[in-house]
Amino acid sequence: MVVADPAIKRRIRAGAEEKERAFYHGRASRDWLEALAPLGTDEHKPFLEAAPYVIVVFALSYGVLPAGRKVKNYYLQESVGIAVGLLITALHQAGLVTLTHTPSPMGFLNRILGHPVNERPYLVLVTGYPADGARVPVAAARKKALDDIATFM
Repeated sequence: MVVADPAIKRRIRAGAEEKERAFYHGRASRDWLEALAPLGTDEHKPFLEAAPYVIVVFALSYGVLPAGRKVKNYYLQESVGIAVGLLITALHQAGLVTLTHTPSPMGFLNRILGHPVNERPYLVLVTGYPADGARVPVAAARKKALDDIATFM
């Protein structure tokens, strides 16, 4: 679902920041918070309102046949992950930038966007042109050498 409406983006931000406050001030371990520190993230998510588009990707856990019988979808995480990767690539090729966001739990998105329970929020993809002065955190820009991530036989 592509959200451009400022009022809906405001509600998404409020819901996400509520989940993020619980994460940063209670749920996250010290190790996890230390790992996030170089990225400079916290519970404040102004980008959810500032970006022109917020794409909420849902994963359809199961379908419902006309007779009402549920049909489970298999390889859900893999299929949606591949589709999101292709979407991000296409957006970048179009000259846009993206930021993935995964507040947890994400059920509040079903309520805000009116999606049924069999459609689970998978990822929030903040999309638009880069803001003036936008920068990639130093830690995120570090790339590993090919030998550190691949084995050739």
